[in-house]
Amino acid sequence: MIDINRIEQEFEFVCEQLKKRQTDYTNDLKNLVDLNNKRKELIKKTEELKSEKNKISKDIGVLAREKKNNQIESLKNQVSVLNEKIDKYDLELKQINEDIELKLLELPNVPNKDMPEGKDEEQNVEIRKWVEPGLKKSEPHWDIATKLNMVDFQLGAKLSGSRFLVYTDRGSKMIRAIADILLKRHSKHGYKEMFLPLLVNKEIMYGTGQLPKFEDDAYKIDDQYLIPTSEVPLTNLFRNEIVEHKDLPIYLTAFSQCFRREAGSAGRDTKGMIRLHQFNKVEMVKVCDSESSYDELEKMVLDAEDCLKMFKIPYRVIELCTGDVGFSSQKTYDLEAWFPNQDKFREISSCSNCGDFQARRMMARYRNKENKTEYLHTLNGSGLAIDRLFAAILENHFDGKKLVLPEVLKPYFDNKDYLE
Repeated sequence: MIDINRIEQEFEFVCEQLKKRQTDYTNDLKNLVDLNNKRKELIKKTEELKSEKNKISKDIGVLAREKKNNQIESLKNQVSVLNEKIDKYDLELKQINEDIELKLLELPNVPNKDMPEGKDEEQNVEIRKWVEPGLKKSEPHWDIATKLNMVDFQLGAKLSGSRFLVYTDRGSKMIRAIADILLKRHSKHGYKEMFLPLLVNKEIMYGTGQLPKFEDDAYKIDDQYLIPTSEVPLTNLFRNEIVEHKDLPIYLTAFSQCFRREAGSAGRDTKGMIRLHQFNKVEMVKVCDSESSYDELEKMVLDAEDCLKMFKIPYRVIELCTGDVGFSSQKTYDLEAWFPNQDKFREISSCSNCGDFQARRMMARYRNKENKTEYLHTLNGSGLAIDRLFAAILENHFDGKKLVLPEVLKPYFDNKDYLE
């Protein structure tokens, strides 16, 4: 969440930056400032009353020692009146604190001041491209997957409904192989591998910003939620923790199945593997100090790029504009893989620096070089979205009769050059 003090001290800047997200939050921010002023006023009144109460209590003690009981009763009545006022103010303060927190939880992160300004994905900025995509057209990845008996879309629908699928035989093996390749790559580059629960508690979803904003996209089971990405449990490992500066930065990675209702994507990508309700992903998460987070973001993007190069997939890197950047992010790069059948690039990884936005929600802190506590900076990135990578491999490496295997996959398929 945004620091309420920052909202007060940099009011015009915060308003202007948030407005670049294509929503005007000025009234919300004004309400927050008004509430915070009331909160400060109540705290001041309460402290004054408590100070007065303490003084009277001392006077009662003195009178008791002097056995002036006739004066004590009057003072006790004054203390009783003060207690009633203090209790009343405490209740008002509790309510105001809750109101402030709820309003702050609804606000997105403040975009980086250097972020490209734009309304939507059309204004995203291409940073670089790796390998110009070939001119050849391709069959749709879902047709290739069916021809090669690697995916059964009908079985997925039979078992669970639309936007679910079943990987069969060599398809299942390839999903497992891709996850293994990606995890080994990240582990060699300093990421600690974790294996995490798929169900998390409500406060964990609040911590990374999935709640309350995106509850409609989440699968809920009783009072817990299926994770939409392993970013959620990975980042929350630092919830209510204080990390020593010498231990930073910390790199984590995890493979998991992920679950999203895709509530806002009706009618989009209904075929194939681009937009599923249950999907597979290897995630990268970093926590670091406030000075190094932007350098760590650039390194994370290179990690994701390296993964695509291993599978020989043409891609480009784009920086998201203010109208397209995610709720918790203050700067994001997307990696988009080339899909010949669609004749376009499609997102396969999103790498974001959230600054201290998530850390404030989680109370995740570190002790700086001056031994003072600061909020951690958190970063996350797909390394990579496995189902989309599977689809990109099919469209980029199928020659019309057989799937030519990238070198990195051959050991998982008896060192064969291709799958027919």
